[in-house]
Amino acid sequence: MSEIFILIAEDDADDRFLLQSAFEENNFDDTLHFVENGVELLEYLNKLLTNEQTVLPHFILLDLNMPKKDGREVLKEIKQNQALTGIPVIILSTTNNEHEMKRCYELGASSYITKPHSFDNLVTAIAALRSYWITEK
Repeated sequence: MSEIFILIAEDDADDRFLLQSAFEENNFDDTLHFVENGVELLEYLNKLLTNEQTVLPHFILLDLNMPKKDGREVLKEIKQNQALTGIPVIILSTTNNEHEMKRCYELGASSYITKPHSFDNLVTAIAALRSYWITEK
């Protein structure tokens, strides 16, 4: 199987560190690329599309509440782009609101996960998420 590439959009430095640590704790040697806001995420994806040899992310972990361009806007733009629409976008947010979750699914989110309150639960969530969205070829 080719190298696993996961794109993570998270504006909080502590959360980025915890996510990276959760992948490491699970002994995943995936390539993680972090961006800090929605504008960076879209610029990065567009840069990937211009390089024919580039592999697109296996999935995107997307925070909703980010500066410059929030996750909802980014999700909508990804799902409207024919070249990107097939990438699963998993919302990972502190927002635990049923209306917000429904809205994200309507915009094309593949899954919605509320950020766990403990590191152990984050490690478990990352393991489950990865096993569900990464299929052996």
